[in-house]
Amino acid sequence: MAEEEVAERGSPRIVAVHMRLGLLTSVVKEALLSSFQIASEGTSLEGSRLVIEEVPVEIFCAKCNQRRTIRSLQWFRCPECQNPAAKILRGKEMEVVALEIEE
Repeated sequence: MAEEEVAERGSPRIVAVHMRLGLLTSVVKEALLSSFQIASEGTSLEGSRLVIEEVPVEIFCAKCNQRRTIRSLQWFRCPECQNPAAKILRGKEMEVVALEIEE
């Protein structure tokens, strides 16, 4: 995607790639950062930064009728009323949200 943007804009330099990474993706942030550096060598992304925003796990509590952020990945219950969480609203994301481009 970033390479396509570079081609479309006439070869600007990409300074940073910003992405959201949900805590339920099973992707280790440090491993992704390291892999990005290696994978970007020899491409238009070489020398750019990968900026990762970690997205917490958010559930909907039917009992409270509220969105709640869970405190532990091992405990999928509402942190207020302890009702089991049936619906996950956030935390599965793995998406590029922005490119910083130097023109």
